[in-house]
Amino acid sequence: MIGFMTLSLHIPQSRSLKDKRHVIKSILEGVRGRYNVSAAELDDLDSHQQATLGFAVVANDAAFAHKVLEAVRATVESRPEVVLCEVSVEML
Repeated sequence: MIGFMTLSLHIPQSRSLKDKRHVIKSILEGVRGRYNVSAAELDDLDSHQQATLGFAVVANDAAFAHKVLEAVRATVESRPEVVLCEVSVEML
C-alpha cells in the first residue's frame, strides 16, 4: 500500500524565494526525520508565498499509511508560518 498526500500552503510572511526555501526546507527535513516519509516540493516553485508539498509512505496496511499521513498533515498545519489551503490524500 502506498499513501500519497499533497498539501497546498500559503506562506504569508515570505517576501522572497529565499524566505520560502528556508520555511519549506525546515518542514521537509523535519517531517522526513520524524515520520520516515518521502517528501518534496512539487509545484509553485516560482511563487514566494505559495507551495505545494508531496508526501509518500509505503506500508502493508492502508489504515497505518493514512495515520502516518494524518500525523504529517497535523505537524505541517501546526507550523505558525504557514497556512494550510488544500489537502489531497490517495491510497494506491
